[in-house]
Amino acid sequence: MQVFTPGSVARHTGSKYLGVLVAAKYARRLNDLRRGELMEDPTIATAPREKLTTTAAAEVASGALQYRLEDRRTGDLD
Repeated sequence: MQVFTPGSVARHTGSKYLGVLVAAKYARRLNDLRRGELMEDPTIATAPREKLTTTAAAEVASGALQYRLEDRRTGDLD
């Protein structure tokens, strides 16, 4: 199992907090994509894979993930 510290993701994001938030948001997106694949074809064999949070943290820590910050308008909620 790979271990990523907040400091390792901060190297490419500028701060530990932003690195963890980017990885969490990306893990949610990966989860949505995987769920969509299973809904389209439920017969897909699901071999054991690494956790989505580990995949997301690895992408952020390696600098392979491109992200952008957007200003939130007052009153917008996600």
